Amino acid sequence: MALLAGMALLAAGCGSARPARPQSPPVITRGVAVREPAADPRPLGAADTAFGLDVLGAWCRADPQANIVFSPESLASGLGMAYLGARGGTVRAMTRALHVPAAGQALLAGLQARSGAVRALDRPGVTLAESDQVWADPSLITRRSYLNSVATGYGAGVRRVPLLTKPDQATRQINAAISGATRGHIPQLLAPGSLQGSGWVLTDALYLKAAWATTFESARTSTGHFTTAAGHRVSVRYLNGDGYRSDSANGWTAVSLPYRGGKLSLVALLPDSGAAGSGGTSSGGTGSAGTGSAGTSSAGCPGLSAADLSKITKGLAGAGAGSGQVGISLPKVNLSTKANMNGLLSRLGMGIAFGPGANFTGLSPQAGAIATVVHAAALRVGEKGTVASAATAVGLVPTAAQPARQIVTFDRPYVLLVTDTATGEPLLVARVADPQDS
Repeated sequence: MALLAGMALLAAGCGSARPARPQSPPVITRGVAVREPAADPRPLGAADTAFGLDVLGAWCRADPQANIVFSPESLASGLGMAYLGARGGTVRAMTRALHVPAAGQALLAGLQARSGAVRALDRPGVTLAESDQVWADPSLITRRSYLNSVATGYGAGVRRVPLLTKPDQATRQINAAISGATRGHIPQLLAPGSLQGSGWVLTDALYLKAAWATTFESARTSTGHFTTAAGHRVSVRYLNGDGYRSDSANGWTAVSLPYRGGKLSLVALLPDSGAAGSGGTSSGGTGSAGTGSAGTSSAGCPGLSAADLSKITKGLAGAGAGSGQVGISLPKVNLSTKANMNGLLSRLGMGIAFGPGANFTGLSPQAGAIATVVHAAALRVGEKGTVASAATAVGLVPTAAQPARQIVTFDRPYVLLVTDTATGEPLLVARVADPQDS
């Protein structure tokens, strides 16, 4: 459940929040500033949620007994910056995998609105910081049109680092920037040697520290049993509280835990107790009995669809007939993961982006395939609130080195001939025997 809560916090929580729409920059038309209406960030929030659920399902099926925590928002941002440079079949594959809802200027406007909406969550009681960056080797071409797009959509700048000549130095620089952006929670996203051959690295870093609207009383924190995905019964510490909104749909019971300010919440989702692989209900669980056919997959992994989550979210907002006030008993958790996402993303339909058929010529005429996608995240849920961090790095390699050009060195006496190219008439002829004596 904690892994789903972490996903909902970072994807559905940020994506489904409805902050005041950021004002779009004015467009100058014949010397008159005309302010266009701001784009709606919610379609991209829905897209990131659907992508996040796909990643969650694929990751769980690959390792059904593992804790998982990741940020769909960060992962989608890192890959989204690569997407803006994709062309041909690569862009079509990434569109499907990332559930991209728009194209062209509409997409850039939506990305700008999405970034603004996420950053607007930073307010008293909630610290939220995000940074996006393009790292490029100075010897390579990076198209100005691409840099303009990532600056518009993500607020990303470009930094020149010696990725090809001194990759370990570049790795240290990128890790230092990620560590600073995540307040030291992710000190080493990239391992030494992991960027060997990469010409560009696209990074996203996210840090969140949010206080509950109503803190859990430490005196009520208690020890209870929890049945793991492997079927083991363990003792954990539970946070206990009352007065939370709840809703149920299609084999899931959800409880919303608001953070201070009311613009962000953690949604904890519990499958019905009869669901295969759910391990039963936790101490004080509110899930109703049922077959659990919609709650988990046959592998014991969450069978939660974007449509089900949307229905639950609307119910929690007060539209659902089954909504109500409940108490909650939620395990305290302190999770962290770091993973190479290449294989998982390939299985989700992005394989072309990692192979010889990749086309990222919108980023650079020299851009080859994605070499690595590394994602790390951490989540701590306690009596006072939540601290989370996430970072994504997408490394792209240049195309294969061009064959060395033949160089003809005029290091002995030579002849110069100036001719009329149309007629062949020789206008000047010279023999250079000693250039120094000329």
